[in-house]
Amino acid sequence: MNTSVLSKRIAGESLRPKARTAGVLFLLSVGTALVGEFLLHGSANIAAGLVAVVCYLGVTLLFYSIFKAVTRTLALLAVSFNLLGLVLEALRLEPGGVNVAMVLHGLYCLLMGLVIFRSGLLPRILGVAIIFAGVVWLANLSPSLADSLANYVIVAGILGEGLLPLWILFAGMNVKGCRPQSDCAGFIRN
Repeated sequence: MNTSVLSKRIAGESLRPKARTAGVLFLLSVGTALVGEFLLHGSANIAAGLVAVVCYLGVTLLFYSIFKAVTRTLALLAVSFNLLGLVLEALRLEPGGVNVAMVLHGLYCLLMGLVIFRSGLLPRILGVAIIFAGVVWLANLSPSLADSLANYVIVAGILGEGLLPLWILFAGMNVKGCRPQSDCAGFIRN
């Protein structure tokens, strides 16, 4: 078996479980956050928020390990925004009433959507949906706009982002369609 065939086989075998784990963690994160936000109060709400943050931390790191071979610079910048946002979310810091965590998450979605769009691992429409979610989350730059559009922002953001884990879980990733900066060998080093 030549090196190219072996590389593709290893890449496919290591990439799919990471993607599925990220999909499960994403759904756990969103589910826990929604339950905490709308059904729980006090310390239970805080605990649910922390569980959601930890789950999304896993999603962020797994997506970086999956997509860094496409463009390491954009993937690293995206992850940096999201990691900072997750810290702010865990601490529940909102300076000046601005939900900076969601703004940073919006920037993460914009960049990660572009990476997904370019990757060839998933349908390009999923990259567009993530970019859409990123734009929607940026409404949090203005507390008054975010408050007046809160329900629409949440629904649009979750729909935009929610397609990705569902696709990953039920349809999987197209490892053969990978379009990284150099080649698919980058997936083996993960």
